[in-house]
Amino acid sequence: MTEMLSAAALAQAVRAGHLSPADIAERCAETIRAREDEVRAFASLDLDGLLAAARKTGPGGVPLAKTVLAGLPVGVKDILDTVDFPTERGSKLYAGYRPATDAAIVRMTARAGGLVAGKTVTTEFAFMQPSATRNPRRTTHSPGGSSAGSAAAVAAGMLPITIGTQTGGSIIRPASYCGVTGYKPSFKLLPVLGLKPFSWSLDTIGLFGAHVADIAFAAGALTGRDFALDGEIAAPRIALVKTPRAHLAAEDAHAALESAAHAAARAGAHVTAIDLPEAVEAGDGAQAVVQGFEAALAFADEWDRHRDQLSPTLSTYLEGAARITPEQYDAARRVARRSRHALADLFADYDTLLTFSVTGEAPEGLGSTGSPAFNRLWTLSGAPCVNVVGLTGATGLPIGVQVVGRFGRDRQALEVAQFLERAIAAN
Repeated sequence: MTEMLSAAALAQAVRAGHLSPADIAERCAETIRAREDEVRAFASLDLDGLLAAARKTGPGGVPLAKTVLAGLPVGVKDILDTVDFPTERGSKLYAGYRPATDAAIVRMTARAGGLVAGKTVTTEFAFMQPSATRNPRRTTHSPGGSSAGSAAAVAAGMLPITIGTQTGGSIIRPASYCGVTGYKPSFKLLPVLGLKPFSWSLDTIGLFGAHVADIAFAAGALTGRDFALDGEIAAPRIALVKTPRAHLAAEDAHAALESAAHAAARAGAHVTAIDLPEAVEAGDGAQAVVQGFEAALAFADEWDRHRDQLSPTLSTYLEGAARITPEQYDAARRVARRSRHALADLFADYDTLLTFSVTGEAPEGLGSTGSPAFNRLWTLSGAPCVNVVGLTGATGLPIGVQVVGRFGRDRQALEVAQFLERAIAAN
């Protein structure tokens, strides 16, 4: 298995003069050439362009080595607009489509000194139809979705940082399956301008990296916020939450969650098992209604004009979604608001929640992207979520656990996630 690349360590090495941006670009290109035929992480790719860009100066004529991202190669999920690459959205409807402008997050990447190496594979319009990407940990198993290529590229050591999106569970789930750190920020922390919408109340842009420190580094570099994880934190107060859907989790997912909780407690955390208040839990059902109603409108043109070119998976979904009434949608939005407020009240007593990332190991075969059962509620909440690595399932594939923080307290969520990551590693 190819070693994953640490974005934070590579950037530090560039700034110290031990490596150049060109060195890192060549290393990424070498791994991509070696593994892409097997993994299929990219929808489009320009390695020659990456290598050439790594030898140039950064934005405003600043040397790349002196930019915050230090010329690191970055992958962008192919649901986000890019001028320099096709934006095909996982659909033949958009084959060869070239937007006139970059998505805001793509410009943020360039301004920070990141080099876009290519577009990573998305499932069709970031929904549930499986893509051609394979799990680098075991290529006979699903990488998850919808950010399949973004998670796989990091897991395969092809890129140090990739950008993905989540509407239901499309960052946390593939991160767990592929054994990488996935970060879904607080809602709207990263701008969604230039994202093909699925559900405008839920769509969230996030990041994949090797470890929590790498995600925190990249998030700080992109947003200009202080996400530096530069010291030990006081014993965190962690609520262990299994939710009423715990029966959907396999035995090894339960074992991973319990192992993570015990590791955190041994490291000094105060861990308390709790049941979610009913008002919080009600948000899980509301998520499906909000997503469906908004998707039916977001894809009105594709449905009205080109439905024969949509996959049966998406067509069937949109057909059902069109039956959701405005009254049901408005009621679901009210439930969602109460759920968010009740969750905020819960965080008066806890720093973060600890819960399942997934129902188990990556599914065998490429016919499913897996279940978002343990992700939907937290996406609706708008809370920051981090998949923490270091645990494995019954057959040796990764199983992550999920840290959920309070809305707007992303740095604290990342601090607790790193605390847990270290505790698991020391276990």
